[in-house]
Amino acid sequence: MTSNDDMMKRREAAVPRGIGHLHRVFADRAANGELWDVEGRRYVDFAAGIAVLNTGHRHPRVMAAIERQMQRFTHTCFNVALYDVYVELAERLNALAPGATPKKTMLVSTGAEALENAVKIARAHTGRSGVIAFQGGFHGRTLLTAGLTGKIDPYKRGFGPFPPEIHHARFPHALHGISVEDALESIHAIFRSDIEPTRIAALVVEPVQGEGGFNVAPPRFLQALRALCDEHGIVLIVDEVQTGFGRTGRLFACEYAGIEPDLMTLAKSLGGGMPLSAVVGRAAIMDAPAPGGLGGTYAGNPLACAAALAVLDVIAEEDLCERARTLGGQLVRGLEALAARHPTIVEVRGLGAMVAIELGEQGDATRPAAALTRALVTRAGERGLLILSCGTHGNVVRFLPPLTMPAAIADEGLAILAACLDELVTVPA
Repeated sequence: MTSNDDMMKRREAAVPRGIGHLHRVFADRAANGELWDVEGRRYVDFAAGIAVLNTGHRHPRVMAAIERQMQRFTHTCFNVALYDVYVELAERLNALAPGATPKKTMLVSTGAEALENAVKIARAHTGRSGVIAFQGGFHGRTLLTAGLTGKIDPYKRGFGPFPPEIHHARFPHALHGISVEDALESIHAIFRSDIEPTRIAALVVEPVQGEGGFNVAPPRFLQALRALCDEHGIVLIVDEVQTGFGRTGRLFACEYAGIEPDLMTLAKSLGGGMPLSAVVGRAAIMDAPAPGGLGGTYAGNPLACAAALAVLDVIAEEDLCERARTLGGQLVRGLEALAARHPTIVEVRGLGAMVAIELGEQGDATRPAAALTRALVTRAGERGLLILSCGTHGNVVRFLPPLTMPAAIADEGLAILAACLDELVTVPA
């Protein structure tokens, strides 16, 4: 029988060390919210491929759609010979995007590629070059998107210099004393000291910061950004790569603020496990680049498009937005009960089924418990629970179970987490 250790030795010999791993587990098969490794061990999956599997591993509707498309063709390159599933998916996304303004959609393969193209489109539309992003934000691993990302380790260290004219503002975080007003003032400080607003092409924001620690943008902050962008002719790019497709309890998280993005980037759960991403935006802005300026060899692969159409059907027919709110409530209740016994959990936060806990040494939010976080992730994996860490200080554990996960399995995962924390941290008498 193949073992995880044997496979890890092969991985270390064949794959660069820069590709990191939270769990030393090699998957053999998976279904819905469960995964089995090559040794036959079962895991409760609270990671979902980093928010890719909102519809679960191998949803039957998604698998059937891929199989049907495989019988037709797997690739032509949309820039060479067009196909119906690309256009149909664009039509569906245009109709679902927030706001009444006419929309258009382009399809690519990864979240980073979507962000790259969104910035290109914004620059073509405005004739400007500057971009504002946020501290703690994550937008990808390419040079441009790593430049947009507001976290050095491990995404930026040793890879600079990054593209110029990218500026980082503060992001609201009540636990750490950053108010909405503080965050907005930091943008005005950029305008005063670094670059005038008439040179800013785009402002890029996650409605819930993912890698940054599941920090939720207050609705009035997003509303203020919308007003600021309108005032200065700046394209507002809302990064819904991790938050989209029901994860937060709405189809898109920016809906909670009632705003219409100029451009919205989508990926992860769009393809139900297939590599697919999109830029959806106001038609007048999306049409700014000249013919030939957008595209890519694998952009909008037909298998991935077919999968995405099935994903949208599943989200609607199984009401996964409501399921996200129910599952998120279950997670929050379980985690708050755990926090009542473990003061090291300084906050339980999130939106819908995008939930996290932040850990502080002896309950002190100013002393990030990064070592404990790493130990908790490792121990959970050893006990059969796949979880992820995040946060600018590496002291946040995030929970992203498939929205289709049964309540009993979610409870099982919470019980494993509680047992691990009980092992690692002495409960005060």
